[in-house]
Amino acid sequence: MRRPSYRRVMGSTEVREQIRRRLDAVTGAVNVDDATGESDHDDGVGAPGWLESDTAASGPRVRFAPGRRGVIALVLVALVAAGIGGVAVWRDRPTTELAPPLPAVDVVDESPAPPVMPGTPAPPPPASDIVVSVVGLVHTSGLVHLPDGSRVADALAAAGGAREGADLLGLNLAQRLADGDQVLVGLAPAPGSVPVAGSATVGAGAVGGSAGGGTGNATAGGPVDLNTATEQQLDALPGVGPVTATAIISWRTANGSFTDVEQLGEVDGIGPARLEKLRDLVTVR
Repeated sequence: MRRPSYRRVMGSTEVREQIRRRLDAVTGAVNVDDATGESDHDDGVGAPGWLESDTAASGPRVRFAPGRRGVIALVLVALVAAGIGGVAVWRDRPTTELAPPLPAVDVVDESPAPPVMPGTPAPPPPASDIVVSVVGLVHTSGLVHLPDGSRVADALAAAGGAREGADLLGLNLAQRLADGDQVLVGLAPAPGSVPVAGSATVGAGAVGGSAGGGTGNATAGGPVDLNTATEQQLDALPGVGPVTATAIISWRTANGSFTDVEQLGEVDGIGPARLEKLRDLVTVR
């Protein structure tokens, strides 16, 4: 049979009490003997250290009681400590800095142009305007600017339209015009009468006469004198029809004799291109 452990026995409170009572009884007897003088020596009997420490520990305990003021002081100290800690945390917090806005980026298409394959025709050049002279029985005679590919009808519309009594039958309204052309709008003849001045379209490089006038070149005798030529002689010049011949004579009547061939440019119906054609065929004496 196993005997109980010494530590277990010593750890029991009841056993400690029994041992303490027995020791008290023994020490009490020893003290009596000392008083009567029967014992001259000390047997060294006393309570073991582990028992004395336990006895001392079983005495009254001291407790911390701060009281009401102490509690208030502790609360204030705790609040101050919490405030200091909060301030420290707030100062050490990470700050967010706003980055400056990035500049706007322009997207530029730098892709190379598609290569031109051999044999590919070049794109046509942009259309340009042409200058046409419109004279005669129109509301606004003079030079008009038209898109390339315009027709006689477009030139008449740009000049304000034909006046009453104008000869439109002598014009091909669908004829395509070129730069430097001239549109002559004459007077429509009365029924049964001889036409006085018909309408015609004269090209810048034309060498023949107009629809209503004579054709042919200058007389074999030399240039035609602008101051003495008749209407028939002027009408025979290349590019000069009845309307232009009449206009030349009207200018001569209103302004007197020509002093320079360049004055033909002041006559209605004679533009720079026509003047260039007539410069070697006429003269002023």
